Amino acid sequence: MTAEVVAAVLARMAETGLDAMVLRPSSDQRYVAGREAEGFLVLVPGREPGFAAGAEEAAALLPAGAARVAVDGEMRARELFALRVAADLVLASAVLEPLRARKRPQEAAAIGRASAAADRVLAVARELPWYGATEEGMARRLAGESGAPGVVAVTVAAGENTARPGHTPSGRVINPGDAVQVRVTAVDGGYHAHASRGFVVAEPPEDYDALHAVLVLAGDAALAAVRPGATAADVDAAAWTVLDESGYGPYATRGTGHGVGLDPREPPWLVPGDGTPLAPGMTLVVEPGVHVPDLYGARVGDVVECTESGGRPMNRAPRALHVLDP
Repeated sequence: MTAEVVAAVLARMAETGLDAMVLRPSSDQRYVAGREAEGFLVLVPGREPGFAAGAEEAAALLPAGAARVAVDGEMRARELFALRVAADLVLASAVLEPLRARKRPQEAAAIGRASAAADRVLAVARELPWYGATEEGMARRLAGESGAPGVVAVTVAAGENTARPGHTPSGRVINPGDAVQVRVTAVDGGYHAHASRGFVVAEPPEDYDALHAVLVLAGDAALAAVRPGATAADVDAAAWTVLDESGYGPYATRGTGHGVGLDPREPPWLVPGDGTPLAPGMTLVVEPGVHVPDLYGARVGDVVECTESGGRPMNRAPRALHVLDP
């Protein structure tokens, strides 16, 4: 357990008037404890953190007369009842989200290593033959042949399937002239990273190269908007302005990305209305997307770290449209 993190959590608890915090096995518990245990972690100001095998045992560690208790957002109903507290219950995320959002150097280093693993998969994608393979087959092959540690998911979409956000790889055969979308998720020490790239097999479909170039420009604009004091919504607006002015606005995915860390998706959210101020140490997935129904689509995505001097890309994979050999 990291004394630095525990001290910061206890200080935030004091600021918000919390008498105790109970965390079940979850990413929040892993953040505070440095690992995910089988039992429940109980934090009480003025005491050493305690672990309990179950919710009933955790109840015994709570101070008598506790008036305000923070609980894990993943707490189950039966676990809440087992705590037997006559107190105001609040979500622990209200305390933990601001702390988790700003990564410590060792956390950022883990995300950087995961980003490098994702880059390795994308590098292998440039070297493999694609013609006649299936989406499912290429996804498995990229995950298995990259040799990159920590790769947990590779998704591949081809042709008209690239126009479907969230498409699951299928038996669709890949042919010359197809657009191809590859998205990689990797993890290192529990910390996640993503990278997304668009490719074409042999030659691009009509106007696809123009669409892809606009996405690169939108990503550049979003990166330039990442700086301390800017908001998450500012980053989204920077990307959206490029997409809208290009004429692709009606087909653009509104929402440029999200935070990343112990969870593959976590606050802040790069969407309109998220006024979260950015701060050094925050790590964001910036991946503007355009999807033209029944034709094609693409995302160009990277992890970006907010630093004192602005945004720093953590991925190094080339973003220019690459033509895959058939």
